[in-house]
Amino acid sequence: MLIGIGCQQTDPATDEEITAITPVQVTAVADSSLSESIEVTAVSAYLEKSYVKANINGYVEASAALMGKQVSNGQLLFSLITKEAKAIGNSINQLDPELKFSGISKIKAAQSGLIVQVNHQKGDYVQDGEALATISNRNSLVFLLDLPYEFNQLINSNPNLTVELPDGQKLSGALAGTMPSVDSLAQTQRYIVKVNSTNAIPEGLIAKVKLVKASHPNAQVLPKSAVLANETEDQFWVMKMINDSTAVRVDVKKGIESHTLVEVLSPKFDKKDKIIKTGNYGIADTARVKILK
Repeated sequence: MLIGIGCQQTDPATDEEITAITPVQVTAVADSSLSESIEVTAVSAYLEKSYVKANINGYVEASAALMGKQVSNGQLLFSLITKEAKAIGNSINQLDPELKFSGISKIKAAQSGLIVQVNHQKGDYVQDGEALATISNRNSLVFLLDLPYEFNQLINSNPNLTVELPDGQKLSGALAGTMPSVDSLAQTQRYIVKVNSTNAIPEGLIAKVKLVKASHPNAQVLPKSAVLANETEDQFWVMKMINDSTAVRVDVKKGIESHTLVEVLSPKFDKKDKIIKTGNYGIADTARVKILK
């Protein structure tokens, strides 16, 4: 009986380990100024308000007070006439001209500002001491900032503040006062920020204020894409080129970061070191790579 035994020839190429080569782009460390900040909201308000009040019981005979009108100190706003004078009319003066009885009282603005409320119009009956209008002092404009108490130390380290309005306008401000109480529910403390503005700003406008937590003027930085992290983000590393085709993992300690940059506290890299910025995700330590131009 003849038994045929076939011999299978082995291809030497299949025995060689084929290592994948990953295309990457590289960058280098740079020195940059970085700062970390928090953003809080502040609401505009006028602290000083003047109430224009009636000084007699009577009727509003004339009114020059209009909502939103800018008035000056001493400007005539209301004319009041007593109900007796309104009833008698000019009869007394006709009987005796020397009396010069009119029964009319002139009400003027006590300060310059903007009329924010008008309570009475011509023909209304008012009583002595009743508010006719409200004037807000334009120079008393402030922004009320409610800051979480955990950040209360930041307000002292930020003496110069920038208040950004919704339209992009930025106003320079400074801390002018602190309320001696904390909101029991929100645990926020109110601060008064005085601003310089030549434009009329409405009350109740919500603006943004940035408080700097940390600032490093000469930080060693890399692009965000160059710094990798584990799932819990408690370990960070970069892939550093040790020659033209091999990259190794180097653990780093991360500092503050911006929208595009990350501070590397340690180790200190040389400016000539090549750090992978794209193509580094998922590659193992001591990986074979190809640098793209």
